[in-house]
Amino acid sequence: MTIERVPQKHYPKAEISRRAMALGLDFIVVWLVSAFFNSNQAGIQFLQIFVFISGWLIVRVLVAYNNQGQSLGRWAFDLKILEVQNGEVIGRIPQLLALLQREAIIGFGAILVSIALGNLRANPTAILLVIPLAIDCGAALSDTQMRQALHDRYAKTFMVSSRRGYSLDIKIKRIVGTLRRNVRR
Repeated sequence: MTIERVPQKHYPKAEISRRAMALGLDFIVVWLVSAFFNSNQAGIQFLQIFVFISGWLIVRVLVAYNNQGQSLGRWAFDLKILEVQNGEVIGRIPQLLALLQREAIIGFGAILVSIALGNLRANPTAILLVIPLAIDCGAALSDTQMRQALHDRYAKTFMVSSRRGYSLDIKIKRIVGTLRRNVRR
């Protein structure tokens, strides 16, 4: 009697550009909400950071956990998060703790970017606060097999393309294509 290995179900890898756009959309939504709590003074705004952290956890953890692994940005760009065990993708949404770990890492980088955006006029060197997020997300560029960023590797998660979503990137490409054809005429 031999043991046969059941082949793993294929999950399409998420493109880096779509992941970046989804992260950007989530960041902009949370940042705009937290910007209402800015006191217009130079330096770190603790209330704004608290609101940003709360919004980030709601949008990226609670919404994703209750919406089949999709936050607002992931839904708009047809992406979802799945769990990885022993190097193989499992077709289920990560547990709440894994999502919290994942989003704590990337959320730290997002908070630094938020602080940089708030202080860029007063201190142009604040742009250096983007470096931790760039290092974290840039790791996905070097991982050709799984395309996992550092936060994905730590939390054992994997971003895949999904069929359920708004397909914002495809709709934008169609609009741009239509505009290009109309300009040529």
